[in-house]
Amino acid sequence: MFGRLRAWGARHGRLVDAAWLAPLILVCLLSAGDYAGRLDRAYGIGAIGYLAISAVLVTPLLWRRRRPVHVFAVVAFLSFVQWLAAVEPLPANLAVLVALYAVASTCPLGWAVAATAIAELGGFLALSRWGNLVPSPIVAISLLMLVIWLAGVYAKTRRRYLESLEERAERAERERDQQARIATAAERARIARELHDVVAHNVSVMIVQADGAAYAIDGDPELARRAVQTISRTGRQALAEMRRLVGMLRQDDARDDDYAPQPGVDDLDELVAQTRRSGLPVDFTVNGTRRDLPEGEQLAIYRIVQEALTNALKHGGPGARARVEMDYGPREIMLRVTDDGRGAAAPRGIDGHGLIGMRERAAMYGGSVQASPCPGGGFEVAVRLPVSRAA
Repeated sequence: MFGRLRAWGARHGRLVDAAWLAPLILVCLLSAGDYAGRLDRAYGIGAIGYLAISAVLVTPLLWRRRRPVHVFAVVAFLSFVQWLAAVEPLPANLAVLVALYAVASTCPLGWAVAATAIAELGGFLALSRWGNLVPSPIVAISLLMLVIWLAGVYAKTRRRYLESLEERAERAERERDQQARIATAAERARIARELHDVVAHNVSVMIVQADGAAYAIDGDPELARRAVQTISRTGRQALAEMRRLVGMLRQDDARDDDYAPQPGVDDLDELVAQTRRSGLPVDFTVNGTRRDLPEGEQLAIYRIVQEALTNALKHGGPGARARVEMDYGPREIMLRVTDDGRGAAAPRGIDGHGLIGMRERAAMYGGSVQASPCPGGGFEVAVRLPVSRAA
């Protein structure tokens, strides 16, 4: 509610300023009879002169929020002219105090101190002409100026504090939204890598099997039938994994099968067997004592091997063989996937999405990936994962 009131006040600033001046205007009107008579006897200007002087002193206060220093200067100058003309202080001269509060509550400290000194000087001049210079009135005027100045400084400090709170709340909200967008982008990138690995591997297997079936359909129908069965099985597996990944995006329609376990190190044997059935002979060896790894790191190892075997299947050429070695060392896990295919002559796209995905997966666990042609032919992907980060 207070926030809406402040917003409304900011949109209707002139109306709010006029409303705050209502008490001063009321005091001026209620004192018109007494002061008008005294002005009429001294100068012959009567009620019209009193109202004119009051209006001239009060009207500039309508702009006190936008131009507080200028308004104070105008009101102080008019009061000084009034003093030079020997016109006694009127209730409208309280406009000096209102303008002083505006300066203290909106301007820097230097302007506030200068305005207070000028107002103090004006009070001293008024007392020197229309009052006795005894300590009590001077002290009272000084205390009044000090209270108004302190009230203005307090109002400015509180306003800045509230603005700081609002700014911090808005910044926290922006940071929250930004973190949500970053998390969403990271999740989309992760799902994109998963989809790339799933589609690239399974589609490559299906293409190889389809080519083999087309070649053997006339001469060896049984071999063609097995190839078609492999295509069907691979397609179902790819469809199931894609449905699981896409299902992660459907939070309102989540089912139990959306949370099926991710493939890990224990599934590498099935991956190697599937690659063998696709026509690429693969040797798989594990050295050292097997360690319990986090599921995320197991998924990263699985996807790296899957991507490397997919590249060997696609680019190794006829007669190529592959080898997968996984070494559990005391300080690091070493993973090496090599093939003896065409090597550098194959258009592998070293900086393509597949190898970029490998490096990103390894970097998540403090590891590194080296992918390059072998000196004697073929291609090698070497991965290092520190044990301290993996455990």
